[in-house]
Amino acid sequence: MQFASRTAHPASALLNLLALLGITAILVLAFAWQIVFNELPCPLCLLQRLAFILAGIGMLLNLRFGASPAHYAMVILASAGGIVVAGRQLLLHQAPGDAGYGSTLLGLHFYTWAVLAFAALILWCAVMLVLDRKAGDTAAPRRVGVISAAVMGLFFLVTLVNAGSTTLECGFGPCPDNPTEYQWLVPVAAPG
Repeated sequence: MQFASRTAHPASALLNLLALLGITAILVLAFAWQIVFNELPCPLCLLQRLAFILAGIGMLLNLRFGASPAHYAMVILASAGGIVVAGRQLLLHQAPGDAGYGSTLLGLHFYTWAVLAFAALILWCAVMLVLDRKAGDTAAPRRVGVISAAVMGLFFLVTLVNAGSTTLECGFGPCPDNPTEYQWLVPVAAPG
């Protein structure tokens, strides 16, 4: 008796591509906001960006190697970590009279948007795991189209730019709680 092979849903690659594009857009928006409005991200903000990057890597792996429960698990774990970090930041600013950290977008702070986005990613993974009923993980690379390769490259570029910006802001030490300048771009005073 043979069992029918269980394969990914035909729209799986497109849905993973759109989700990766969404995460890339979130990272681009956060970085653009940082540059345009000169609002340096705090350490919790940087951890949220890292969680988005890790979730994006899970989707990138789905695009490159095919849909896999392990890749979706990576997205879920990164999103759960992101919810913890963004939730902590949200709770830090719940005191009466606390205006929160940074400016708002459509009336909500970026960390509030992050909680919503991470929750949506977890829900998205649950739906995708139902659609991609695959028995095991695949290890062989698969061919990706031009659009997929472009989105994957853009995600990689945005990740590198964010890593560079974080290094300029924090150096190789701990990031300041309330950053006001890029540590590596501040001129060093001459001795004595």
